[in-house]
Amino acid sequence: MIMENLISSFIEYIQKEKGYSAHTIRNYESDLRQFSEFVATKGGLKADDLELPALDYSLIRSYLGGLFNRCRRSTIARKLSTLKSFFKYLELRGISASNPVAEIATPKQERYIPVYLPIDDMFALLEQPDREKESGLRDLAILELLYSSGLRVGELVGVDVQSLDLASRLVKVSGKGGKERLIPVGRKAIAAIRDYLEHSESRRRKAGYSKTLGPLFLNYRGGRLSARNIHRIVKRYSRECGITMEVSPHSIRHSFATHLLDGGADLRSIQELLGHASLSSTQKYTHVSIDKLMEIYDRSHPRS
Repeated sequence: MIMENLISSFIEYIQKEKGYSAHTIRNYESDLRQFSEFVATKGGLKADDLELPALDYSLIRSYLGGLFNRCRRSTIARKLSTLKSFFKYLELRGISASNPVAEIATPKQERYIPVYLPIDDMFALLEQPDREKESGLRDLAILELLYSSGLRVGELVGVDVQSLDLASRLVKVSGKGGKERLIPVGRKAIAAIRDYLEHSESRRRKAGYSKTLGPLFLNYRGGRLSARNIHRIVKRYSRECGITMEVSPHSIRHSFATHLLDGGADLRSIQELLGHASLSSTQKYTHVSIDKLMEIYDRSHPRS
């Protein structure tokens, strides 16, 4: 069977039957097309002409080996995971007799310590938006909600007005794999959201939304803000307040988790708030806190 058709069939399967997020589907499709083009080039073919029997173990090893020269190990692990899922699908459908990547080990991951903002820098960032402008009130509400609830950027852009319970201070978000969770929202964030909703009422009406329905965060045309918009907003304000490190919405998520841990929150609670499937994903924040603890120890103990 032609590889192009198999990829299309697999993408339809993870979209309709597995319910994967749009972001995950884009990554899977990109990974598979990159792999298909590599193998076709090796065989002197066009990617559209590549057939399944051409995909043998040695070619797959060659493809993965080439990735080590230009990709991080986490990226290679994701691409390998994509291939494993793809060939498992083909095996289950009876299209392939075996899974040629099943026994290939995932590369050992580098120890990754999240980039986060110190509390003073985080507070300085929150002071930047101009509260006299509607756009400033919107940006403040974005920054406050990111820091208050530790949302992923994809979760933030998906928040609708009806996803919020302002009285109970809760927001419902759809996380990875479409899993929904309720997250507490801080009082400062609630106040910022109320101000923004009040001052954007006219724009919401023009865009066809009521007070209680539609996207929470709107662009100047009245459409839903995109993840790219959020990245630009965060970078703009971090630059304006003189933060030299590269700041992204994910940096604010990391800051949320780190500051909670430093304040005494337990890992299990932070895991639930972040929407991590396993505790091991949350444990990376302990490295940050231990580093901070060692710094305090070295600075304070007379015999350090």
